[in-house]
Amino acid sequence: MSTVLLTKRIEFAAAHRYIKAEWDEAKNRAVFGPCYNPPAHGHNYMVEVTVSGEVDPKTGMVVNLFDLKRILLNVLEEFDHKNLNLDMPYFEGRIPTSENLARVLWTKLDRQKAIGTLHAIRLYEDEDL
Repeated sequence: MSTVLLTKRIEFAAAHRYIKAEWDEAKNRAVFGPCYNPPAHGHNYMVEVTVSGEVDPKTGMVVNLFDLKRILLNVLEEFDHKNLNLDMPYFEGRIPTSENLARVLWTKLDRQKAIGTLHAIRLYEDEDL
């Protein structure tokens, strides 16, 4: 049998600000540029979640797409329309970069056994990034 990859794409909105409290304003601005600007800025994120597995001969599926969508929406609901710096404990002491957000999403989704084997997460802050 061969392994099949299946990707589901979902959008959510969130705000964030890049800041290191121990740095002064000049260093924060130099390192983070406009991502440092107070109070925060928002994105319409696009996340692609790829799962992998063998096709079940009984169902013809790697994972039920309705189950995958429901689980993704459930996980992302926690982040949707939130300020990642202020509302999300995952980013306490951590800068809410796309990389760190993807790591948090990976951890949360990897616990969801109903989606099979998590293969990849691709996160876009917007169309250009």
